[in-house]
Amino acid sequence: MSDKHAAPLAPRPGNVFSGVPLDRLALSRKDEPWLAAQLTADSSLFVPYWRDKHLVGGDVDPRAAFLSRDAIDGLLDGNEEIALLGQRVDTADGALPAYFGIDLSHADEAAVLAAAPGAALQDIREIVQIIPTEEASILSYARGLMYWHARHRFCGVCGGATVAEAAGHERKCTAEACGTSHFPRTDAAVIVLVHDGDHCLLGRQSRWPTGMHSTLAGFLEPGESLEETVQREIFEESGVPVVDVRYHSSQPWPLPGSLMVGFMARALSRDLVIDEEELEYAIWMSRDDLLKREESDRFRLPGTFSIARRLIEDWMAGHIPD
Repeated sequence: MSDKHAAPLAPRPGNVFSGVPLDRLALSRKDEPWLAAQLTADSSLFVPYWRDKHLVGGDVDPRAAFLSRDAIDGLLDGNEEIALLGQRVDTADGALPAYFGIDLSHADEAAVLAAAPGAALQDIREIVQIIPTEEASILSYARGLMYWHARHRFCGVCGGATVAEAAGHERKCTAEACGTSHFPRTDAAVIVLVHDGDHCLLGRQSRWPTGMHSTLAGFLEPGESLEETVQREIFEESGVPVVDVRYHSSQPWPLPGSLMVGFMARALSRDLVIDEEELEYAIWMSRDDLLKREESDRFRLPGTFSIARRLIEDWMAGHIPD
């Protein structure tokens, strides 16, 4: 389905990594002549992915580096993975450029850098807050597909080799007796701002950056609703029972391939029983504490690009979903 004329999905802007400004062209993914033409078109752009990093150029105005077909020609040797991302939906006139994600991890780093003079290879965590939001969403989309391809080269049913089909949105087992089709998967996780009056619950994991505190989160298990996951995860990690589970928003999370589904929930108790395998500790923080506290190596909140930060800031502002 084309999204060229889609209306806004919500009254507030989406979270970082969402809002890909492309028509995904699901109905064109098996149109081989059209795809072949787009792969060689002068207007087409390639979104490079190299060993979990992306090309970014510009010191004063950093931008994601999207490459032309000419720029990548010398890097193509049959070991690359290419997937159609879609076409721009906001071009006023002229040819609509098609965007392709391309995994160049097989290539030498110097050769990849040579394809974009002046650019550097950087982790998406380092650049998401300095490049345009729509470019971050395109990188996220490409990264998710390339990550999936790299980890599904063999069939989970019979162990046979798989090949990409449907413009990179499917992998098919090559074993004649099997032929199973595999499709990209996204791991669903809940992330929750637990509140009780003018206090909210924040936790810390030892592997996080120095001083960082965040909301609690966990993955959906088979046979669970998202609301049940919220209650189970919060109780398992902190010992706090919650009710009034309310959906807030969601965020594609390409680190490596999840969908973070944000909720707010009301605590029935402030008594804490910490799962020390999950959390170093958890604390109750008041709005005043959070509003007045300056970030330091002892305490800091998640990055502003994260849904965790948005949950915290919305709660601080008194925005709790009905």
